Amino acid sequence: MINAAMIGLGWWGKNHLAAARGSERLRFVHGVSKEIGAAQPLAEQYGFTLTDDLERALADPRVQAVVLATPHSLHTDQIVRVAAAGKPVFCEKPFALKRADAERAVAACASAGIPLGIGTNKRFWPSMAELRRVTASGALGRIMLIEGHYSNENSGMHFSAWRESPEESPGGGMTGTGIHLLDAFVSIAGPVAEVNARLTTHRSGPDPRDAIGINFEFASGLTGYFGAVRASPVYWRVHVFGDEGSAEALGETQLVLRTRGGRVETRDFPKVDSIRAELEAFADAAEGASPYPITPKEIVDVVAGFEGIIKSMATGKPVAV
Repeated sequence: MINAAMIGLGWWGKNHLAAARGSERLRFVHGVSKEIGAAQPLAEQYGFTLTDDLERALADPRVQAVVLATPHSLHTDQIVRVAAAGKPVFCEKPFALKRADAERAVAACASAGIPLGIGTNKRFWPSMAELRRVTASGALGRIMLIEGHYSNENSGMHFSAWRESPEESPGGGMTGTGIHLLDAFVSIAGPVAEVNARLTTHRSGPDPRDAIGINFEFASGLTGYFGAVRASPVYWRVHVFGDEGSAEALGETQLVLRTRGGRVETRDFPKVDSIRAELEAFADAAEGASPYPITPKEIVDVVAGFEGIIKSMATGKPVAV
């Protein structure tokens, strides 16, 4: 059992608390929030010590690892501070907003010899695990194209002022939905070589309306594209095309396999708590039982792709990554 500190007790921090409740691998013993009064009921509900400073959590002798669910621009410096304290660190997405910051954070963890986890929970969906397995198996033949879409209504339902800031959350829905698709693409196609991205804003403010469209070229030679809409009813799809077949992940639990001759097979899987799954995978890494399944290189590759997307949106031109 890993005793952890939860840094950031907003909407997503609360989801972490709920997911870890009852886990036999990780529990939260310390919480940090700048809004002590608002967070006090959470501390009482979950039974953890509440403070308003990261350093106090790092000084708590019970704390063996740290989970960050804080605004994006704070991640890099917080990771470096946690690494300096010698504690494993798990950081919510986006890990950073620029490649140089991601590299600095990853280097700090490597220098300290501590495990690093990233909170892209869609990696742990059964549909996506099966998509990666089928693609890697060779059943689809030569892979040529990957496409996807992710929309949800979270931006209006769980709005915070910092999520509207162009400096804190650039690229419309990129930090909320698009980053998950980018992570999925990198996990299958590898590092991004070039992006051509467009953001169309229909309404700004606490309940935004915008759409993203992005074309990709990957260093592996694959091409791809994805879209994301804020705010539209939840929809997830990642589709990989090869010359012998295609595999399409739909939502959390379904994969559709299409092969030559018009054969179609639908595979359905039991739903899992993907937030608990990623936290427990991090706990395993913190205890040295197994590496975290998303590598530091992949973390940096995703941030590099993200930075290229934001530049392309700003310039209206393709950007080499």
